[in-house]
This record gives sequence, structure tokens and C-alpha cells, in this order.
Amino acid sequence: MDEKISVIVPVYNSIDCLEKCVRSVCAQTYPLLEILLIDDGSTDGTEKLCERLAVQDSRIRTYHKKNGGASSARNMGIRLATGEYLGFVDSDDYIEPDMYELMMAAMKKGQSAVVQISRDEVDEKGQRQPDVCVPPEEECFCRSEDFLKELLLHRGDCSFCTKLVKREVFDRHEFPEGVLNEDFSLLVELLQEIDGITILPKQCYHVVCRAASTTRSRTRDSFSRVFLDIVDNADKMQELVDEKYPSLHVCAVRFNLYQRLDYLLHVPLSQMTGSNTFYRQVKGYLRRHVGDTVRNPYLTGKNKVYLILLTIAPWTVRRVHGWTMKVRSGRT
Repeated sequence: MDEKISVIVPVYNSIDCLEKCVRSVCAQTYPLLEILLIDDGSTDGTEKLCERLAVQDSRIRTYHKKNGGASSARNMGIRLATGEYLGFVDSDDYIEPDMYELMMAAMKKGQSAVVQISRDEVDEKGQRQPDVCVPPEEECFCRSEDFLKELLLHRGDCSFCTKLVKREVFDRHEFPEGVLNEDFSLLVELLQEIDGITILPKQCYHVVCRAASTTRSRTRDSFSRVFLDIVDNADKMQELVDEKYPSLHVCAVRFNLYQRLDYLLHVPLSQMTGSNTFYRQVKGYLRRHVGDTVRNPYLTGKNKVYLILLTIAPWTVRRVHGWTMKVRSGRT
């Protein structure tokens, strides 16, 4: 007997892309689905579109809530889901018709409570972008410790949108609310409880990169809190690895250094001051770990050069980096 999959789609002001997303879920070849559209306080007409889509397909159920973020919407969907398995799709992405059929077939082999499909990135015109996560050549089972290593080396896919998960897993877990990079945090929790993840090679999940929509409102001092959260996550990962996975210590140090490099390449120049406690702590970490920067085998030569230069003269390096990026993009 087929078992039900509940597909949870958190929705917020997605009027221009939601219908394509939902149509791709409705087109699944797997026969037993319910689709939960969790409207997270939309104000652009998306809330009405959700209702119209629900009328057109009896598998769609729509719920409305006060705005609380994607994690809050997902958690609501988990509580309302009636399926034995849970999947997640972001409202600006879309999926191939056989995605859940392939994932369920792999799930039925009983090797893991989590199955991952591969993904690609496309722009708003559907043009392929370079792969962020390179798919395996064939179906494989990745042990939890090995998957954790891939995450630490920024080669693994932490997104739950590419995962099919047994419902019972969420009896003890939920997405953390009030933070960014929430998929990473929850996945690390789950990896400590499961044997591993089955990974399928076919790129059935399409992540749509909408750069223009995010840059229109940016200013010189715009700075996403995600760059603070990734540094905090790195510190937590170091503690976890040293306690439970000591063989990954060098990988965790590399992760810490790389996350701080990402922070320093994005923090606005106006916040690179002595009064910014977080900025001072990041600089202090790099100064204490110069030896690790030089010796770490998982950092590229370019990573090491940037880290050393940012350790010595962060403000000056950022100014030069900004000028370089402007020249490369053809701006003056």
C-alpha cells in the first residue's frame, strides 16, 4: 500500500512564482500526496492565490498565520501534516514530476530515515548555474559522520527541500525559529541520531536564484544576520566535533575559519570598528589561529591568502576587495 507524503510549502509574498511551484508539486507521479500551503502573513495577494489553488486540486490544504518566518511556517505544517513522510519545497523553487516517486522508492529499501535527491541552481529564466552541490554518479548511502564532514567542507547539501524524511523523526525535533541557516542546525541534530542519508544522483529539485529581487533594496550598510549566525554555528560545530567526532577536528577548524572569512567579506565597512564586539571577536579568532590557517589542508591557497590579509589589515583589504569587485562587474 502506498504511504502518504505531506509536502509542506511555506509561503510569503510569492505572487510571481507560487503557481509554478505548486503546479510542479501537483504534477508528481507518486500517487498519494497532500500539499500544505502555509501562508506566513502574505500581503501581496499570495494569500488569495493559495485559496484559488486549493480549489483547483483537492490535495491542497491552505492555512494562514501571522508572519513568523519560514521555520515557523514549516513547524506549523509539520503539526498539521497527516502523512507518514514529510517533504519541503520553497515557494520560489520547482521540482521534477518523478522526484517523490524516486525518493520513496529509495526510502522503501529501509536503509535510512532520510533520503536526499540532488539539486541544481537556475536563474529566473531557467538557465543552469554552476552546481553548488555536486551530485553523486549513482545512488549511495552516506554515513552520518561522512555527511557531517561534507557539510564542514561546504560540499554537502543541508537543505531540507531536497530531503524526504520519516514523520516520526520530527516527533523529537522542529526547525529553530528566530535564526537563519536553520536547515543546517536541524540537520546536524538529526545526523547525531540516524545512521546516515541515502543520496540520489538525479537533479530533480530546482533552486531558483533571484538575485535581482534581493539587491533592489540593498544599501551600502545592508547586512544579513545570516553572517552572524554562520559564525555562531561554526563555534557550535567545533564543540560538537571535539566532543563526538574528534577525527573531524581539522575539518571543523577549517569550517570555523571559512565562516569567519565569509563574515569579513560581507560585513559593511561602517561596522568594522572597535565598538563592534562581534567584529572584534572574529578578528581575535583569526589572530589566534594563524597557524591553523597556514597548515589546514582543506583551505585553498586563495582562502589562506585572504584569511592572512584580513587578519593583518581587514579594513584595507575590504576596501581593495570592494574596488576589485566593482571593476570585475564593469561598474565605475
